[in-house]
Amino acid sequence: MRFAVFSLILALVLGVLGLYVHRRASRLLGLGVRARRALACLLAAGIIAMISARFGRGALPDGVLRGMGLGGSTLSLGVLISAVLLAVVDLGRLIARLGRAALGRATAAALADGGTARPADTASHPAERGAQEDGGPAALPLPPPVELPTLARRDFLATGAAGSAFLIGGGSAVYGALIGRHDYTIEEVAIPIPGLPRSLDGFTIVQLSDIHLGLFVGEPEMRAAEDLVREARGDLVVMTGDLVDFDPRYAEHLGRLTRRLGPLARHGVAAIPGNHDHFAGIDAALGALERGGARVLSNRGCVVGGPGGAFALLGVDDVWARGRVPGGGPDLGRAIADVPRDLPRVLLCHNPVFFPDAAGEVALQLSGHTHGGQINLLVRPADLVLPHGYVAGLYQRGGSHLYINRGFGTAGPPARVGAPPEVSRIVLVAA
Repeated sequence: MRFAVFSLILALVLGVLGLYVHRRASRLLGLGVRARRALACLLAAGIIAMISARFGRGALPDGVLRGMGLGGSTLSLGVLISAVLLAVVDLGRLIARLGRAALGRATAAALADGGTARPADTASHPAERGAQEDGGPAALPLPPPVELPTLARRDFLATGAAGSAFLIGGGSAVYGALIGRHDYTIEEVAIPIPGLPRSLDGFTIVQLSDIHLGLFVGEPEMRAAEDLVREARGDLVVMTGDLVDFDPRYAEHLGRLTRRLGPLARHGVAAIPGNHDHFAGIDAALGALERGGARVLSNRGCVVGGPGGAFALLGVDDVWARGRVPGGGPDLGRAIADVPRDLPRVLLCHNPVFFPDAAGEVALQLSGHTHGGQINLLVRPADLVLPHGYVAGLYQRGGSHLYINRGFGTAGPPARVGAPPEVSRIVLVAA
């Protein structure tokens, strides 16, 4: 029900943006009636295909749904980006028009106050005055200066800007869907951990987050994840939530992936849930992790290491579950109670918004959730809207560190622009 309501709202928003883009494209290209209708049908088909692919599992083969969803989502994303860029162009034109109007009014007022009208018998040009003074024939008046066609130039610039908006919007959407979402990187960062035993100096945690197993993240992406984790050569693999997108039938994929990742690290796999795991069905997601051999740390803790040196690995439930799921939500105190209090602590928490609560209690928090903004064209809007500005990378607060993984899969449109998917290689340094 929740996803159906969200899909309806999304369709309405995209419909309004589609009307705007349709109007601007029709004017730019000079489309006739038939071409306008064809464009309208294409834009509507993109929205329908994108949403139908999410609900159509079982009615059509997954391959067909994947193609529908990818095509529809790419088209809709292109409309969204183009609409934003066109709005910037139109806003600029409006500001320029208002500025010219204000300047014109100011100039007219200055002329009216200055009394610039000339007497009728005053010659309009020095040559004309000279001829009259000499008694000779009046000289022909000089032609007025030629004015540049400013209106035509403005129209040309506006047309070029609008055309560029369409090209950038469509090109970015295609790039993000076909290339950007598979442009995987391994990000390595060394983080000092006060109290970490020297025997664990250099201990490496490989972090996977926001895999979103589902229609657009399947076996090819799972193989890529496995290869990247193997390349990262970690001592421990952690999965920090949003492991299943929204369909519980993909939980079995999560179990298979977990079993394949376990042998790649000597301390195995630890995992926590995210908000999408709750959307998909928390029991299905956590059950798949446990059957795959992962340690599920939902408000739990465990000790990593041995007599020669150890640290506490803690995990909490997602903040979305607080107040929505009986007994749900993060409970850091309960997780800390599972481990000796004198050990340095590393916390797994899906949403970085919890960091102000954890800072001072843990040395390091590993999070995901944000996808690094996922679609960042020239600017990163997430910097302006996410709490505390926690978007991607390393942050510090109260002597504690927060690292935010950009995620491996996608949510919403299956595309990434300016936020490549990552596997994090976290190197703990004794401090």
